[in-house]
Amino acid sequence: MPVKRLKKVKDMTDLTRDFFQELDHQDVLAHFREDFHLPDGMIYLDGNSLGARPKAASARAQDVVAREWGQDLITSWNKNGWFHLAEKVGDKIAGLIGAAPGEVMACDATGINLYKLLSMALDLRPDRKIIVMEGSNFPTDNYMAQGLIQQLDRGHEIYFAEQEAILAAITEEVAVVCLTQVHYKTGHLHDMAAITEKAHQVGALVIWDLCHSAGALPVDLNGCHADFAVGCGYKYLNGGPGAPAFIFVAQRHQGKARQPLTGWWSHAAPFAFEQDYRPADTIWQTLTGTQSILALSVLECGIDIMLRVDMAKLRAKSIALCDYFITLMDQHCDGFGFSLESPRDGDGRGSQISLSHSKAFAIMQALIAENVVGDFRAPDIMRFGFTPLYTRYVDIWDAVMCLKNIMEKELWQKAEYGQLTAVT
Repeated sequence: MPVKRLKKVKDMTDLTRDFFQELDHQDVLAHFREDFHLPDGMIYLDGNSLGARPKAASARAQDVVAREWGQDLITSWNKNGWFHLAEKVGDKIAGLIGAAPGEVMACDATGINLYKLLSMALDLRPDRKIIVMEGSNFPTDNYMAQGLIQQLDRGHEIYFAEQEAILAAITEEVAVVCLTQVHYKTGHLHDMAAITEKAHQVGALVIWDLCHSAGALPVDLNGCHADFAVGCGYKYLNGGPGAPAFIFVAQRHQGKARQPLTGWWSHAAPFAFEQDYRPADTIWQTLTGTQSILALSVLECGIDIMLRVDMAKLRAKSIALCDYFITLMDQHCDGFGFSLESPRDGDGRGSQISLSHSKAFAIMQALIAENVVGDFRAPDIMRFGFTPLYTRYVDIWDAVMCLKNIMEKELWQKAEYGQLTAVT
């Protein structure tokens, strides 16, 4: 059975649970679900915030702790490849984002890596003072840019533009365009090729944040002639909570600017222990200090799964899952006060659907209590992330039916569902 797009199913009124179970039987990606640990009875729709644990991760972590650390100790830096692990994992990630070997390093956190790249990009465009960003973007990116320009104190400014106004905002005064490819809150998808081309036409550089796209859809950094990119390892790459992030520097820019966090791992010869800093002229220059070997090892388990996936098929299933979710919401939850905040056209969004509602937090807590797990983003957004490797079609049906029941019976009005938690 071919994957159907929303335009082919939007008029169907007879979608049933049996229909979605049949889709699961025909799903060419269904076997990947066996690679992940998923609690019995849970419908997990939050892989856009924290990916599920690969089953291989436990054994890998145990091997690193017991054998590589416990038995081989310091010799593991050479014997077990610890010294080159950030580069090894980075090269694997490169295969998922359209980069070449030697252009990606797995290291640090997304915000830290963005700080490095913004500093490098501004140094490469010393006569320009404008950074274009999306004001509604995930706050870390904006905060890091604000902190950097305050520290530099060289007259830089951030120009915030929203989706429709970004291309027009890219003028000859712009030094850097810094955008997240898939918007964290609405899921809208920027046209990487068009924006990068416009930036290059006026002499600006581009930094892409791939946190919500790496592992969720095909990415082709070099095909788009991207300059720089960052991304996290704990969402669709399934690397575990706080997993190392990654950083991409196109080969043509390597060695052309110095990143500001000049730790010893980015030195041209770290074990020469020279007094003065001498940067590497390769992707190694993006490193700072010693990386977490345990975290990198676990991240590699998630990356290895992704490398077995046909990304075109993954993207097709992602669009189909989201399309069916929208269709079912239209059919079964119309009149309950929900508004679709994500693009209805699958080609214009990532692998998530966002709904707004005046009681979004309480409704999401009621869903989670029923073992349907999404998340809430202030002030009124309910997010549902669809991870094609382990989200089933029948999960979409069951989730919407659960939401319908909550709304019909007004279960969200229970007092405990209105209590704010530290993490939403």
